[in-house]
Amino acid sequence: MTLFLIGALRAIIEMLGLCLLAQGVLYVVAGQRRTSNPIYQLFALITKAPCQLIGKFLPLRTSPKVLAFIYFFTLLSLWIGLAIARKFV
Repeated sequence: MTLFLIGALRAIIEMLGLCLLAQGVLYVVAGQRRTSNPIYQLFALITKAPCQLIGKFLPLRTSPKVLAFIYFFTLLSLWIGLAIARKFV
């Protein structure tokens, strides 16, 4: 049961990380038209809640680009941490 929960959490974090990466690629490719892009809006909707949760622990005057990197590396470290925890369970 514990192994299943770790695997499920890891899959959710992996999905969030991939959505954040795809959102970043669309940010670069679509440019100013990204706000009208429905795929970009979908990725923004998926990543909104976790980004707000992580943002509560950061200073208010942090650049959005820096915040995106912090979000991604937080997700990456959680994903790696769950992989290590899976090995020891």
